[in-house]
Amino acid sequence: MQTNTIGSLTVSAVGLGCNNFGGRIDAARTDEVVAAALEAGITLFDTADIYGGTRSEELLGRALGDRRDEAVIASKFGAASPENGVAGGAGPDYVRQAVDDSLRRLGTDRIDLYQLHTPDDATPIIDTLEALDGLVQAGKVREVGCSNFDAAQIDEAHKAAADRNVAAFVSVQNRYSVLHREPEQGVTQACRRHGMGLLPYFPLEGGMLTGKYRPGEDAPEGSRLAGMGQRAERFRNARNVEVTEHLRAFCVQRGHTVLELAFSWLLAQSTVPSVIAGATSAKQVKGNVAASGWQLTDDELAEVDTITGAVSHPR
Repeated sequence: MQTNTIGSLTVSAVGLGCNNFGGRIDAARTDEVVAAALEAGITLFDTADIYGGTRSEELLGRALGDRRDEAVIASKFGAASPENGVAGGAGPDYVRQAVDDSLRRLGTDRIDLYQLHTPDDATPIIDTLEALDGLVQAGKVREVGCSNFDAAQIDEAHKAAADRNVAAFVSVQNRYSVLHREPEQGVTQACRRHGMGLLPYFPLEGGMLTGKYRPGEDAPEGSRLAGMGQRAERFRNARNVEVTEHLRAFCVQRGHTVLELAFSWLLAQSTVPSVIAGATSAKQVKGNVAASGWQLTDDELAEVDTITGAVSHPR
């Protein structure tokens, strides 16, 4: 599989999102999914301290076992989950506590990419960055990143890091897909300014881009959107349904699937080093990896822009 870089890290072009671990799937299924990912050449595993009620990190660490060194582990801190004893925030003392908790759950001595899950308006960003720099100096963390930051917040964080000569964010993880192109209104440009990677979450828009949902039909039983109730409107709404059908026709004309478009379109963006997608089975893992091989032409990318109503930006 193709590899790219995030800071000093080398990662697979397709990564595995671990938010299902300890929630939608148990330890045994987690083992199967992680083994399938390693077999398929996936090296980037993205989790967070709150995923699976804090069990995701634990199950990922156990599933990797003695193959830990084959993986680039990305985790996150800062989002609150009071019911699971996770306070959240980005204050220096909490940063140091959170990393030790995550290292213990993962059963490892370092986290390769440690990401602030959400901005903390109560804490000056330089305080967080200095604490993270201390973790890098201590060898507990290799690189640091952020998530859910807008362009102004990214710029502020990079200026603060440069002013104090501390570790800067090498990545930002935001919602981004061929259907949801909000990052192109500032975040992708900030990534280029600062040499950052953009790691998309919801690359399949909750399953809309898997091809399993059709207009006028109920969501298939057991699917992600079927269990979301009204919250599914975030992904399955009139606009997304219509655009997805146009994208489906575009793909069929070229002998491809919407799933292939979802992965391959993101990987055609110069700011995207890896597409992280969740999976609940070995079959899904293999399907995601296989979907990443479509090399879209400039004309095809321009046509996708027209279909989605997006303004084309330099890739």
